[in-house]
Amino acid sequence: MALLSCIPGGQAEVITISRDLVEKDYVVALFHLVRVALVFCSTPFILALVEGQAAVAASNMALQAMPSIISLDIKTLLSFIAIAICGLPIARLLHIPMPQLIGPLMLSSALHVLGFVEIPRISEFVILAQVAIGGSVGARLARVPFVELAVYLRDALVNSVIVLGTYGITAYGLSALTGVDFIKMLLAFVPGGLYEVTLLALIFGFDVAFVAFHHTIRVMLVFLGLPFVIAFAKKHNLVTDNVKSSH
Repeated sequence: MALLSCIPGGQAEVITISRDLVEKDYVVALFHLVRVALVFCSTPFILALVEGQAAVAASNMALQAMPSIISLDIKTLLSFIAIAICGLPIARLLHIPMPQLIGPLMLSSALHVLGFVEIPRISEFVILAQVAIGGSVGARLARVPFVELAVYLRDALVNSVIVLGTYGITAYGLSALTGVDFIKMLLAFVPGGLYEVTLLALIFGFDVAFVAFHHTIRVMLVFLGLPFVIAFAKKHNLVTDNVKSSH
């Protein structure tokens, strides 16, 4: 349970896996939701603290500069809808994690790089994504019985601070070495939920592909190694149980 609660990636998938491996799968869900909520709520404040009000103003200007859906021509709008619809089955066919996000993202990136389409960020969809993600995180947290989970909530907060602090220090070091903007590097590495962090990158006007690529690699590595780690953990628990029973 501790292992699944601390794994930095793929919260939806880890929560699903935990239902078959531990009795208190809701504890695993709580740990991941607390970490995601902390990242999503704290990152705008970190942006203001690290880069000042100029960066916040630039972010707001980037949001205001986004065109409205009613200002798009019909060809651009149809291209946007086609990418959104076709990206999901392609990702599922290739067995890519987070197919709802990564599929359209990869297809859109490929078509933009090849010069076939040029679709701007659409303000209504950015706002809709913020409302949907904020509502989904809040709804999932509201379903957790906090009275019963008071101790676990404390542990989840401590765990989240340790994990996010470790990733923050790593991102700061890499930012100093590479010259990449610290907040951009932080969003690329911090385990705050692929959907949520990608949206933050979009809001701040950063390179979404850069952020999503790093998270996709991390999630894939987590799930490639997870079966082996779980097998080792289950074997270790079996040995521990045998030793306890012998005494």
